[in-house]
Amino acid sequence: MEQREQRLRAALAQLKQEHRDLDSAIASLEQTVRVDQLQIKRLKKKKLQLKDEIARVEDELFPDIIA
Repeated sequence: MEQREQRLRAALAQLKQEHRDLDSAIASLEQTVRVDQLQIKRLKKKKLQLKDEIARVEDELFPDIIA
């Protein structure tokens, strides 16, 4: 059980880092003279997918237990 939690925490940290990296990439692209809207759209879609995956992993690590 503890190994599973460690794997989930490591996966969560990696997903959050990827999410931050995409934020930086999107911000950099938006500041360029020739903005590639298609590439920005793809990065934003990937960012949303990462956000969903982060939420899924967090739910596994910290389940909402209704008492």
